[in-house]
Amino acid sequence: MSETDNRARGTAVIDDDRPSSGEWDGDKPVARPRREKRSSRRSRRRARRLARRWWFGRHPVLAGSIAVILALTPVWVSIGETVSNPAYGSSVVSRFAEWVREHGGNSVVISIENFWYSHHQPPVGGKPAKGLIPASNTQTAPRLGRGVNALPTPTRIQPIARPALPGEGVWHPAGRRIDGAPAVYEAYLRPDAIHTSLVVGVAWIDTKLVKATLYSGSIIPGGGPYRFTAPVSPTAARTLIAAFNAGFLMDNANGGYYTDGRTVMPLRNGAASFVVYKNGSATVAQWGRDAHMTSQVASVRQNLDLLVDHGKPVPGLQANDTTKWGYTLGNQVYVWRSALGITRNGALVYVGGPGLNITSLADVLVRAGAVRAMELDINTDWVNFTTYRPATAQGEASPANGTELLAAMVGTPARYFESYWARDFIAISSRSSIARG
Repeated sequence: MSETDNRARGTAVIDDDRPSSGEWDGDKPVARPRREKRSSRRSRRRARRLARRWWFGRHPVLAGSIAVILALTPVWVSIGETVSNPAYGSSVVSRFAEWVREHGGNSVVISIENFWYSHHQPPVGGKPAKGLIPASNTQTAPRLGRGVNALPTPTRIQPIARPALPGEGVWHPAGRRIDGAPAVYEAYLRPDAIHTSLVVGVAWIDTKLVKATLYSGSIIPGGGPYRFTAPVSPTAARTLIAAFNAGFLMDNANGGYYTDGRTVMPLRNGAASFVVYKNGSATVAQWGRDAHMTSQVASVRQNLDLLVDHGKPVPGLQANDTTKWGYTLGNQVYVWRSALGITRNGALVYVGGPGLNITSLADVLVRAGAVRAMELDINTDWVNFTTYRPATAQGEASPANGTELLAAMVGTPARYFESYWARDFIAISSRSSIARG
């Protein structure tokens, strides 16, 4: 049938050579502005959406957004719980970083941390702020009570940076006394000859006067419940002298964890280990060589490999070796770090502070007398050493009478007395049921 016949019958004819809409000037179309065409298309699409029966069909973008938000509700809840929990760090940023680590983003966090610290390195040269190093060069012997069996007072640490500042490396009593004998001494020095405005703290602990206890948590090592966990009980607070951070998250520790008569994480032969025995004595050891599992072992906390051995930094120690000394940060970066060592006569030595890389940390430990030592934790949120000295000999340790090794330590003396604290730490207490003097 021809086009003329269709028109005669009144049937619509589609002329493919003409636009379906718009104005005409005779046989020639009048072009509409492009903006008008887009507006017309949007109007037609909107009309089709509004004609749909369901609200979701009429508002697809909003509906899709709501669906995504609802589907991710468990994620938002998880993030909210983490960033509101002080056990994950002192700031929202650090808590969110811990959440990312726990959910498969460890490599992302490492990259961001390395970038940040690499571009925020400590200043070169300069002098420490006033008061960071006590100016006194006098180190007096304590007056001991009758029958007190204490280790000899430690000798002054030889400073690293020259010329030495007044008081640098000198030991000062800290914390609760036991029959007049300090169980803890503290000293301060600059960690290298380049970043001379920085100061790290060193604590020396007399293991003849104290006992050690490993406190465990639901984050580190995970699981539980445990016999010893935060908060420190009022009974334990009556003899508490000091408390300090333990090691890495177990996923990064390259080692195991044993306490309460059970293996929480398998122990690794050769790993650097903090070993606590049932009589309260403790040591830093290479597991399988210096210490083994016996019926007298109460707890074992492993973290990486020994940093110091035979009184020297371990052979081949390199600042940029991230394969052996931890995966949390490239160890060439100067950051807050902590470590624990054992001296030849059995004293424990803790080192903590800013601007440390793996080699400078080992150097300070050796100068403080460590014959074996292990890295503990790193970053500002986790490095903390606190001593407690109540007003009376029988008084309870508390945040009010706690003093941090360095005033810049973030953790505050309160964290070990908080029920939220879910990371492991080491408590140092008087061996007697009630500390005296």
